[in-house]
Amino acid sequence: MLREFVEKKHYFFAEEAPDWKEAIRMSCKSLEADGTVEANYKEDIIACVEKHGPYIVIMPNVAMPHSQENAVGVNKTAIGFMKLDKPVSFAPGDPEKDAQLFFTLASCNPEQHLDNMMKLSEMLMNEDVVKALADAKTPEDLLKIQEQYLD
Repeated sequence: MLREFVEKKHYFFAEEAPDWKEAIRMSCKSLEADGTVEANYKEDIIACVEKHGPYIVIMPNVAMPHSQENAVGVNKTAIGFMKLDKPVSFAPGDPEKDAQLFFTLASCNPEQHLDNMMKLSEMLMNEDVVKALADAKTPEDLLKIQEQYLD
């Protein structure tokens, strides 16, 4: 999966984001760059978080930004990865709702989406991989993590 992020250029590294909304916008950049999603998609995700709360923070330090399946503006099924050096808070005062690692989901093919979700879940169950991703700075680091833990 990490190799796929690098091959498709679906990754983004940044020092920090001013707030969670901007973090979501930033996490969609690599998916927008190749037409996987349209510009409206990031605002749809933000609207969902505003409506439903920080449901996208799936575990401490990890967010999975997404909108509903078959969302308008999603042209391909893919996942984009973003890493912030400094975590952003989705619920100030609740460190469990801070996120540094973002796996942004785009889905228009249910089978492929489920396959992506299974691979992502398996990867996130490995604490060593999550720790290594938190230290990653470059796409080469992603490839090293893939080789070390996932091949």
